[in-house]
Amino acid sequence: MSDSESKRVSLTGNAVNPFESEERTYSKSQRINAWTKFKDSFKPAEESERSEDLQDYAIHKLELKNSNELTDIERAALKSSKHGLKKELGLRHLMMIAIGGSVGTGLFVNSGGALATGGPASLVISWTIIGTMMFSTAVSLGELCVTFPVTGGFTTYATRFIDPSFGFAMGWNYALQWLILLPLELVAAAITIKYWRDDINSDVWVTVFYVFIFVLNMLDVKYYAESEVVLSLVKIVAVVGFFILGIVLICGGGPQGGYIGGKYWHNPGAFAAGFKGVCSVFVTAAFSFAGTELIGMSAAETENPRETLPRAAKQTFWLVTTTYIVTLTLIGCLVPYDDPRLLDGDSYASVSPFVISIQNAGIKGLPSLMNVVILIAILSVANSSVYASSRVLASLADIGHAPSFLAYVDRTGRPLYATFVTLVIGFLSFIAASDQESNVFLWLSALSGLSTIFAWLSICISHVRFRRALKVQGRTTDELTYVAQGGILGSCYGIFMNILVIIGQFWVALFPTSKADAKSFFEVFLSLAIFIVFYIGHKIWKKNYILFIRAKDMDIDTGRKHVDMELLKEEILHEKTLLAESPLYYRIFKIWC
Repeated sequence: MSDSESKRVSLTGNAVNPFESEERTYSKSQRINAWTKFKDSFKPAEESERSEDLQDYAIHKLELKNSNELTDIERAALKSSKHGLKKELGLRHLMMIAIGGSVGTGLFVNSGGALATGGPASLVISWTIIGTMMFSTAVSLGELCVTFPVTGGFTTYATRFIDPSFGFAMGWNYALQWLILLPLELVAAAITIKYWRDDINSDVWVTVFYVFIFVLNMLDVKYYAESEVVLSLVKIVAVVGFFILGIVLICGGGPQGGYIGGKYWHNPGAFAAGFKGVCSVFVTAAFSFAGTELIGMSAAETENPRETLPRAAKQTFWLVTTTYIVTLTLIGCLVPYDDPRLLDGDSYASVSPFVISIQNAGIKGLPSLMNVVILIAILSVANSSVYASSRVLASLADIGHAPSFLAYVDRTGRPLYATFVTLVIGFLSFIAASDQESNVFLWLSALSGLSTIFAWLSICISHVRFRRALKVQGRTTDELTYVAQGGILGSCYGIFMNILVIIGQFWVALFPTSKADAKSFFEVFLSLAIFIVFYIGHKIWKKNYILFIRAKDMDIDTGRKHVDMELLKEEILHEKTLLAESPLYYRIFKIWC
């Protein structure tokens, strides 16, 4: 053995790999680079990531003004247009985030209470009517988001096109809803586990689920979105599976029960409590669509807003509405509204009409599988709640309606401090083991009980006001890359329906039975009082005593990504010409989907 070879032999007699030191150096370098990359990800978003927005002439014009000279509306327009959020969300991400926030306990659990309250016919009637309102709202939101893909979405539009005080009150009310929803859903997930095990402290499960949600929301936004795609796909597959199973059971294909058909529509009947029952379900149906507006919150993080947002808004509407109407029609045929299990149970699964219908058919094992789907649905909503509340808080900070530190966005596009605040609020879920947890969450939820209705109302009003500003300022919809199918009439219909929902909720909340109940009323309408306090408080604080921003004074340019209007009009005309030459079925699909 040569001297050089002998040096490569260790004291134990084993040969030394000549590349070992290099491999160790490379491995160490990898670890250092990974750690450095992880640390740097928490640093502020670099200015280069904001350069695209800075090319907007309207933004540049506002930047030339002294910051002290900017009005609240100008400051909102400027800051919401300049952000460090990454544009990484595509069509499937937007749809699944919205589905993740809207298809959850409202479908799998609360629909049972709605069935007991109103009967099967009330389910179909109410969800269909609310569906028409949601289409008008969705396409109006799509038009605004395509035109102004700014941070905050409709919370920013309310400030710019209605009134800063209205935007402040609505934005904070909406933020409170999602902030409270995180601990609520974590507690619901812990309750769901009791279907299998009720001998383990609920806080143990809360801890497990909290860590799961924390990790998902510390990822880059594209990885968060992909996780939501997976969770939402599980729900969609479960709904499709139940659709097939429901038809089989109705036709008598189950192990027990025989042919069902429409017998429960005759006995015990189609309506449980007459017109009041329909009103109660009407309100439940409206709240079940909560979350579909999350598309508007994602506009600033969308890869290609012009192409993606209109499709996402329309297709999400059709998917969510079809899911609700079809499945609830099947539920109305499979479970009688007087089944005592609909309103009596110690776990979410035991009151789910999905589980009850499977139990009635005598299918073993499947109720547990459906309970897993319910658990996933709850966690999906909890996941969406962190995304929604962090974006709302960041947007409120951007436009001066919240502490400025909440606007901090790191290099991965996360609104970091807003996310941390949301997760801190999530610690409220650890009262799950307390005897008072139901009362605590009942009144916390009351703080923002009508926030979704306020949000939809603001979307429709903002759309009407934006169209009014276009007309007053001598401009037309020819310069818009996407025009809502319903136009102003659609938004007016949305305003009317939302007001109708508030009136219906007022009646149901004040008179849950034949007698008035103050507690029941304030459980719901405390949020309206909070909204009014926020609205008036902001008016006094800012000394802003106007009701609406005048149409001629509205800024309808800042935040738009197209400066050359003539070139834009040519592009739109070219696209319309191509569409006119397409087959009829394709034109219908493009218009409505």
